[in-house]
Amino acid sequence: MKHGVAFRKLSRDTSHRMLMLRNLVTSLLQHEQIKTTLPKARETARLAEKIITLGKIKGQDAYRKASGFVLDQSVLPKLFGPISERYSKRPGGYTRIHKFGNRLGDNAPAAILELVDNPRDIRLEVTARAVGWELLKHRLQTGDVSNILEEGVGGAQELVMRELALEPQEIGQLRPATRWNLQKVLKYRDPRFIQAIGRRAQDHINLLLAKPVMMRTLLDNLEIEAKTKSKDKSTSLSEFEEKRASFYRDLSRAGQVRPGETTGAVRLSQGALARPKRRSRLRPSLPEGPSPTRYTFGTIYGQGA
Repeated sequence: MKHGVAFRKLSRDTSHRMLMLRNLVTSLLQHEQIKTTLPKARETARLAEKIITLGKIKGQDAYRKASGFVLDQSVLPKLFGPISERYSKRPGGYTRIHKFGNRLGDNAPAAILELVDNPRDIRLEVTARAVGWELLKHRLQTGDVSNILEEGVGGAQELVMRELALEPQEIGQLRPATRWNLQKVLKYRDPRFIQAIGRRAQDHINLLLAKPVMMRTLLDNLEIEAKTKSKDKSTSLSEFEEKRASFYRDLSRAGQVRPGETTGAVRLSQGALARPKRRSRLRPSLPEGPSPTRYTFGTIYGQGA
């Protein structure tokens, strides 16, 4: 158990520490998204919550306190204007911290600190991609793969509308965690963002469908060029195989699940020793049938041809 982290000193004296935190809060209000170390992000978020609360209180006294804290007076109209109006109905929790790996050099834990519901909201983008991923995965498991590749997958907007109307205990097409994130990220937003998240989910589906087709076409063109345009075919073919291997390395990282796959790399490696997979009570069972994974992400990429 950790103790004594309520007020981190951040290896600085009081004046230096407060000046740094005031600068970070000012940058957060100005850009609405900053990257720093994780301890600094946590301390900055604590102070930014108080300054945004002053912006919601308004009044001359609140304006004077906020003016004495921020280092750039040009952010005050934004604080008492658009930011306070954005969070007028939100009772608290105006900031969000995303862990962002470790910093190059000293290996310090990095984080992205952002204002909730900002125009470049990371949670909104990630949730939209999760909705598109699960919609495509469901269509690949229940529909004809060749028709999906030719006609695409639609209905992302309708799916978002249906899932927003469901209660946590009801069964839907999305996973309970994805539906919870979808409802949470749109709870205090303007209704027009429902269409925006539907468009982003549809764009991610189109990207997932187009990437394997594009990569297969590119590999075919490279192979034809290596066989026809070079005098030394052995050297050209070896170079093609190196490029092909590099393409496969860039497609996904180890253990990554692609759309249409129902079993991860860890369970495949365990084989018969793996424990039986439990099916969630909140998700409907899918019809039994052959997995389209080999066709979609084997043949198109050139691995199963």
